[in-house]
Amino acid sequence: YAQSVSCSDLLNYVKQNGTTYNTLYGFTLNSSWLKSVTAYKVEGEIAVVAKIQREGEIFSKEYVFCGISQSRWDKFNSSWSGGTYGERFHKYIIDYQCNCY
Repeated sequence: YAQSVSCSDLLNYVKQNGTTYNTLYGFTLNSSWLKSVTAYKVEGEIAVVAKIQREGEIFSKEYVFCGISQSRWDKFNSSWSGGTYGERFHKYIIDYQCNCY
């Protein structure tokens, strides 16, 4: 089916209407590709905005991930879950990229 909202519109909506729940920056993430990760509470849900710099690219780009459960966020955010932030991002968040174009 057709994706009804552009990713840039969705990103702006999350940032303008969501409440910042938690932000992790590069020095905490200690990742070559994950530059920042911010969780927002939007209409009772957690949306995650991640600034990602792909290999070989000069600038990072923001991506929005939808429907992240509290337990997924907690597992991503906790070193108790094992692995690096980058590994945990792949395990708990990356599959939830929002349905936008």
